[in-house]
Amino acid sequence: MHIPDGFLSAPVWAGLATVSVPSIGMLARRAQAGLQDTRLPLMGVMGAFVFAAQMINFPVGIGTSGHLVGGALLAATLGPAPAAIVMTAILTIQALVFQDGGLLALGANVFNMAIAGVLAGYWPYRLLARTRGRRVGIALGGFLSVFVSALLCLGELLLSGIHIPKHALGIGLIVFCITALLEGAITLAVLGSLEKMNPRWLRAPETEGRPALILLGLLALVLVSAGFLAASALPDGLERVAGLAGLNGAAPATVEPWLRQAGMGLAGLTATFLACYLVGRWIVRWRNA
Repeated sequence: MHIPDGFLSAPVWAGLATVSVPSIGMLARRAQAGLQDTRLPLMGVMGAFVFAAQMINFPVGIGTSGHLVGGALLAATLGPAPAAIVMTAILTIQALVFQDGGLLALGANVFNMAIAGVLAGYWPYRLLARTRGRRVGIALGGFLSVFVSALLCLGELLLSGIHIPKHALGIGLIVFCITALLEGAITLAVLGSLEKMNPRWLRAPETEGRPALILLGLLALVLVSAGFLAASALPDGLERVAGLAGLNGAAPATVEPWLRQAGMGLAGLTATFLACYLVGRWIVRWRNA
């Protein structure tokens, strides 16, 4: 769902950028209330883990692939406002360093995944967190975080005047639905594993979750350094829809040597950790200024 440049019309990408910039600023101000120095390593590790997970595509059927987006995972762990900030940092680094998503389309991608996707993933969890349906809330949050982002993406393409054939639209909706279901299952599995290590993970992960943080960090290192060797080379849902609609804005996939891919992945992982950590520190100092 990382929209590249050339897909959206100027009024659409400019309008979404105009909405996204002040929205992220407002969320940064809102994040001040509950953000403490002890949570900064958590922001960095969670950002690095989601960045790494987004690099690994897996087949979802109909000749397409998908990957974990992580909006609901971040929201349940960090809260919606810090999660939106972390996702924005991830999307920005991906656009600047890896050309995964266009610079002009960055506002749209932030709106879809960092704002709408994170909030859509948070509210089912929030509403059901203290009920017997808590696990359902987590899974539903994962599903909605992806499906809402996907629907917004398709809607923005249509608003840009792009004709999407009915069969392409149908394939896209099916693929996004499957990806969203997998997102919910993976989110539930990851949070369940973390809570087995620390039953208070979702309530106080920054104070009593050091082993879990270390595990997440190591897993992120494995994913960016070797996980791509098992990743699917199939196009993702947006790329498949774009191909069927006759769009050529996405850059063709290239096969890089393993060492180069691992080096780029580790560089991106480090940049993401530092960006999330430093942005969190800036927010804390902004509050204390």
